[in-house]
Amino acid sequence: MQIKFSAEPTGDAIAYIVFETDKGVEFAGDIDKTGEAAIRRAISAGSFRGSPGQVIEILAPEWSDATRVLAVGAGRKTALTDLAWQKAAAGLVKRVLTGGTKALSIVGAPDRAAAANLGLGARLAGYRFDHYRLNLKAEKKPTLTTVSVVTDSAAGARSDFAPLAAKAEGVEMARNLVSEPPNVLHPESYADRIQELSELGLEVDVLDVAAMTKLGMGSLLGVGQGSVRGSRVVVMKWNGSKDKKSAPVALIGKGVTFDTGGISLKPGPGMQDMKGDMGGSAAVVGAMVSLAKRKAKANIVGIVGLVENMPDGNAQRPGDIVKSAAGKTIEIQNTDAEGRLVLCDVLWYAQKKFNPKAMIDLATLTGAIIVSLGNEYAGLFSNNDELAAKLTAAGKVEGEPVWRLPLGAGYDRQVDSEVADMRNIGNAGNAGSITAAQFLQRFVDDGRAWAHLDIAGTAWKPGNDNPLEPTWATGWGVRILDRLIADNYED
Repeated sequence: MQIKFSAEPTGDAIAYIVFETDKGVEFAGDIDKTGEAAIRRAISAGSFRGSPGQVIEILAPEWSDATRVLAVGAGRKTALTDLAWQKAAAGLVKRVLTGGTKALSIVGAPDRAAAANLGLGARLAGYRFDHYRLNLKAEKKPTLTTVSVVTDSAAGARSDFAPLAAKAEGVEMARNLVSEPPNVLHPESYADRIQELSELGLEVDVLDVAAMTKLGMGSLLGVGQGSVRGSRVVVMKWNGSKDKKSAPVALIGKGVTFDTGGISLKPGPGMQDMKGDMGGSAAVVGAMVSLAKRKAKANIVGIVGLVENMPDGNAQRPGDIVKSAAGKTIEIQNTDAEGRLVLCDVLWYAQKKFNPKAMIDLATLTGAIIVSLGNEYAGLFSNNDELAAKLTAAGKVEGEPVWRLPLGAGYDRQVDSEVADMRNIGNAGNAGSITAAQFLQRFVDDGRAWAHLDIAGTAWKPGNDNPLEPTWATGWGVRILDRLIADNYED
């Protein structure tokens, strides 16, 4: 979809932004009296209030050259945010995407920043993953090809939109990766796809099984040993700071391209969704795309551990003991608690190789976080209050909220083992998300700022009603990471 900024409305659909007030709605931009009167009549006949993303429509109005005229709510003037503008445009695009409209103009952006955020919302809402829908009926195919945001500052809006377009590309990359079927996206092909990103200026290195064996990554390799697909660790480096030798921020992602649970086999119903168990890695890859596209003035390293957890004759067993790259032994009590086994070796590698100033890992780690927070918030765990506060602030601005949960010695004792340094699960059914985070913290160097985001409830959302996101793969994590870097770590 093409996003444009222009001085006048054009196209076969025109939408007017309205604000919610205690006395009805207020139009944000100019509209002739006849058109305003017609829209107000339509509003009076329904429950339209002007809340963000709410849409009302008039078909084939006599007073307009457009075949469709719409009003879209942006909420109250006192509560306007970048996110409110984005949701307004997203609600519009979702309304007209497949209805025959080819070109939509949005009227009422008060300034260049609002116009740019309307453009971002339109682009995110226009995303579709139709690559494998080869016989899609015509009425279900998108018809909308152009969205024009009307503004007096078109050149300024285009300038403001450029970094937002980079962010959108990162989100779209993450959504595509999570949506790919597991017979197409597996550790080897995933690594190949990431290598293609070197054309953006990213420096990409791939560790294969032999290289990981040499490094002693027995924890990660144990997860993938039941698959015919070789495991991979992929490193993406972006050195955008003036000081090329300054310590980077490390973004780390769990990339289990399909998770059967291994020998601790998952139930069959819903297992097809386990193609999305690489959502943390997709967020990291998408964030690196965004940072490279907008040429972020920071040193960032993104590292993803890519494995497939399968239950063949060579698969890891409950009761096995593996040795991690950190030299710590792990008793495997459940092969379906595999994500932490991948992440612990990647955390070790990130610290020893890059000595980062901060580490943030993202993973669809536990079903327990969905029990705790549903699909609305990601779980945040951290050993550093300042980093946790930065992530919380970034998530609020970007519409990817996080909720901090505790860490503590009592939880940590639950992952002690009687036959190894630790076990890979805590007490059954007891604080599962917290004990998973405690396990990871055991691989974080003392004094190293670290945060863990459990995104099992946000990486994909069935029946999603957020207009900025599609049903299922959301690309969650790209926006919060991009904002974190932009607000806190750039020159």
